[in-house]
Amino acid sequence: MGISKVGRRRAVFLDRDGTIIRQVELLTRISKVKILPGAAQAIRVMNKLGFLVIVVSNQPVVARGLITSAGIERMNQVLARRLLRQGARIDAFYFCQHHPKATLKEYRVRCSCRKPGAGMIRKSARDHNIDVRRSFIVGDGVIDVVAGKRVKLTTILVKSGPGHSRLDKKYNMKPDFVAKNLLAAANIIKKHAK
Repeated sequence: MGISKVGRRRAVFLDRDGTIIRQVELLTRISKVKILPGAAQAIRVMNKLGFLVIVVSNQPVVARGLITSAGIERMNQVLARRLLRQGARIDAFYFCQHHPKATLKEYRVRCSCRKPGAGMIRKSARDHNIDVRRSFIVGDGVIDVVAGKRVKLTTILVKSGPGHSRLDKKYNMKPDFVAKNLLAAANIIKKHAK
């Protein structure tokens, strides 16, 4: 039996690196986690609008054997606490530790959860009773746009990380909106929320 459409919730799915925190190549140390200017304020806006805020991120550093899944979870918990101290709430974190060229064999798979796949979004939508057609995804990469389009999210590409400038010739998809950063994206959401 499917989930009833009555009472389904709205969400904003956020990429982590380059969107909420500064992009660091192969991030494995909590000390390197730096929240981008305006990110906490942006998340507060989303919270006040009644959106769930759910982080969906690829973490191939696990597949490379540079950090464990538990290490990523600890990093996410630290980030959540830092944001909460600024009045900004993250409702859930989902991450994909797989990579088709993983160093560690157990993670060397082609999965549906790794963006541009939409597996993380689909799972979180089921877990939290989310109406994707009334929800958004914000990220700095074309892969975020592609993942969002696959499930009918409204897509916002932010320019706060390097991903927006990496053109991916495989996908001819344009975001619904482009914003300077997460705070500008939150203002777009405020204006266009259904």
